[in-house]
Amino acid sequence: MKFHVSAQLEYEAKTDGVLILNVHALRAPQQAVFDEQFVTEPYIRSEELFAVNGENRLIRLEVMQPGPIKISYNAIVDNNYAQKDYKDINQPSIAHIDAQVLPYLYPSRYCQSDKLFRLANHLFGEIDSAYEQVVAVTNWIHDNVEYQSGSTDTHTSAFDTVTEQTGVCRDFAHLGIALCRALTIPARYFTGYAYQLKPADFHACFEAYIGNEWVLFDATKLAPLNGMIKIATGRDAADTSTANIFGEINFTSMQVSCMAAEQNFIPVYL
Repeated sequence: MKFHVSAQLEYEAKTDGVLILNVHALRAPQQAVFDEQFVTEPYIRSEELFAVNGENRLIRLEVMQPGPIKISYNAIVDNNYAQKDYKDINQPSIAHIDAQVLPYLYPSRYCQSDKLFRLANHLFGEIDSAYEQVVAVTNWIHDNVEYQSGSTDTHTSAFDTVTEQTGVCRDFAHLGIALCRALTIPARYFTGYAYQLKPADFHACFEAYIGNEWVLFDATKLAPLNGMIKIATGRDAADTSTANIFGEINFTSMQVSCMAAEQNFIPVYL
């Protein structure tokens, strides 16, 4: 299924500096990127980078002078989401998991799985199937954490979300990741464009490693799983931020869109 994604970002540079942006749709086996355009006004020399950890297409912009900056990204992306039955798939043992997957088992800045070990195993430890465990985690978060815009900030962690029982998509994702890791299921942060998300914004959810595959889950249930266009993955939000700013450059506005480019879209939810 093809989607048209776009992001319009505006900044005000007070001095020279550097912007490192993470808004490009990822080129991956599950999605192909077509008709991609990235424009800055005024023109700024840019360089595409690839992150060492996780999946990211980064753009480095060297801002040479003060003034307003407008950035426009547009692309057509073919999302090859496949719905499968993972209930009876055997989960690989830690002894045989690929070394690149192992970091997604460890606690990270926003996902303190070590602090949530007892909670995770009390709630979900008796479930035999790894996939069913993650489904139960996703449903528990959806039922027990209130989605409330503006209720948290960039310092909020998974442990905070359990305590406060409120958050935004970023917090739902961090909690899902932390609980999965506490159950010895590798999990990673997913950020992307989301079809029909209201209000329109970049969206966060998570992927769990089930039967040697990364499987997408969204505890907010605000957008269909087959309507997600991946931008990046990482250990948590610290690895996948939309922009890293070096210098006195202030963010002023943003518009994000994800629209179906075909008429036969049938949404799939968990």
